[in-house]
Amino acid sequence: MLSEKLRKIYAETGAEALFLETDFLRRYLTDFYSTDGYVVVTEEECVLFADPRYFEAAARKFSESDIRVEAGALPEALDFVKPYHVLGIPYPFTAVSSLRRYEEEGHETRDCMPALRAAMLVKSEEELSRIARACEIAEDAFLALLPELKEGMTESEAAALLEYHMRRLGASGVSFETICAFGENGSMPHYETGARKLSFGDPVLIDFGCKYEGYCSDITRTFLFGDDGGHEDFKLLHAKVLYAHELVKECLVAGMTGKRADSIAREYFRGKGLAEYFTHSLGHGVGLQIHESPTLSPRSQDILTEGMVFSDEPGLYFEGKMGIRIEDTVTIKDGRVVSFMKKTDRRCIIL
Repeated sequence: MLSEKLRKIYAETGAEALFLETDFLRRYLTDFYSTDGYVVVTEEECVLFADPRYFEAAARKFSESDIRVEAGALPEALDFVKPYHVLGIPYPFTAVSSLRRYEEEGHETRDCMPALRAAMLVKSEEELSRIARACEIAEDAFLALLPELKEGMTESEAAALLEYHMRRLGASGVSFETICAFGENGSMPHYETGARKLSFGDPVLIDFGCKYEGYCSDITRTFLFGDDGGHEDFKLLHAKVLYAHELVKECLVAGMTGKRADSIAREYFRGKGLAEYFTHSLGHGVGLQIHESPTLSPRSQDILTEGMVFSDEPGLYFEGKMGIRIEDTVTIKDGRVVSFMKKTDRRCIIL
């Protein structure tokens, strides 16, 4: 018997069977992680095909579950779906070669990703709990890192320490490659952490997150490593980014489009003559993937509703000089924004 979630997704696709191989989609449907495997959902059941590396763990996990585990890989999964002519395939996450093989096997395919995306947009209480824990671990790791930052340390060394602390505190891994930017390197929003050494008075931007039971966190903090008296402009601009960040939390409400949410911060910066320095969108969805729906951008028509999880991350970037970004992972509860970040200071702290 299918769960209510699976029944709804299955019904909305209009396919005879869903055929999924992408790791995060398999995890969403079964709550089981493996690097390989196939999930088939029919009107009657959900079947997970697991190879010998994962079969024992899967069989143990689902021994008293409605999900059936079968030993095998692609050949066995394809053999199982032979009676089903129309397969629901997530087109955006399916290779052309795989799609052609399914068609060569005699199947008609249709895109099941819209139904999956719609289901994944609004998080369950269990999903919200896991995201909250991922956020807590990230914040605790950051607080552990701060007293360990030393002059002469490289960006890569700082990032490695932060990732160590996230693992130590229970994370299964990072949500994405940690961005640790010292000084002028913060001016590049997606800077690649490198060998730049930390000096007294440097602005520091760290964008990081971790995974807990599959679900991601995303946080950015920008601060000063000591005050050399030469960063008054930085402090003033940091205060403006913080104001924009908090303004979003105050003004964003359920029912707003992603475009309208983005405009809260963008119009504030425009009024301060700084709009050209806000070079990316306000936010993105966070869940099993670090970037998923909804999108909060100048073009987004996504409707923000109760239970969605996304980032609030306004920033200002000045080429070759500095960058400032303040980011929380947030959700909508009772129609208003609620942050998962409860421990770390968003203000311009000075170590």
